[in-house]
Amino acid sequence: MKSLHKSLIHLVVFLANIRIVASGKWIIFVIAAIACGAFSYLQKNTIYNDITPQTGQFLYCKTHLTGNNDVFSVYVTDGRIAEMAKERLCNDETIKRQYGEVKVIVGQSDYDTFRYINHGVVDLALVKKNVVDAFGADQIYGLSRVASHPNYSAFFIALRERPKLNKEYLLGKKIGLLDYPSSRSGHIVPKKVLQNLGLSDDNVSIVYYSSHQELRRALLAGDVDIISSYWAQDDSNRFSKNYATPLQEDVSGMQWFLKMQTQNTDLFCAMQSVVHEIAMAHPRPYYKNITLEAGCNK
Repeated sequence: MKSLHKSLIHLVVFLANIRIVASGKWIIFVIAAIACGAFSYLQKNTIYNDITPQTGQFLYCKTHLTGNNDVFSVYVTDGRIAEMAKERLCNDETIKRQYGEVKVIVGQSDYDTFRYINHGVVDLALVKKNVVDAFGADQIYGLSRVASHPNYSAFFIALRERPKLNKEYLLGKKIGLLDYPSSRSGHIVPKKVLQNLGLSDDNVSIVYYSSHQELRRALLAGDVDIISSYWAQDDSNRFSKNYATPLQEDVSGMQWFLKMQTQNTDLFCAMQSVVHEIAMAHPRPYYKNITLEAGCNK
């Protein structure tokens, strides 16, 4: 009986210990649940500032025209042209007389072009005529052509053979295009050619790049078999013209447009001087070929 009594005592002590341990664990669980709930509540109620869309790059300079807060804004898609435009515009006497600041926007995508051209935000822009026509910016905002760079042709370019424009040849090829849907030589024209041949992203490997320079680097590196682009004069140093197949002639070239909602002829002529200087200083032969609109003596 003694041993039975002792065993019962041990059992009661054991169960009491389990209860205490279990209770301790339950308390810890409850505390942890409350802490997590409080953290979640505070996190949901934290106020965050809206994230500004990261589009384009901006260059600024002051003209030191005291008391004038007007900003002369420019839209381009070439970083080198942006730097040259900023330097020349802030030193231009007409700009100094009419504006207190110059802001140059370097567009990075079609969204940038839509945002600044369609909404008439900029005073001077280097874009293609089809962009201005599509948005009706010439009629709505008075965008007038100041100068034009020449039209060009679109090509399929390869390294070691001349690309063929047939379905059998292009099937399985890796083709580099631009991710700018508004680019004619790098996107619109090749997409139309592929569509006419019954090809699409489903049966052709298409790789998208952000610039014509990136397309050329990808082709030289062997990352793609073919790229779609224009033919530049300096391309002859890296590629063979025999391995460039024309897709379309007379693709619309880049043009300079100035917002002319008033008859600001001084500004018009000053901008012609600026864009002409930029063209002559640019290292690419394409930009050196420029035609100025009539009306100013240069």
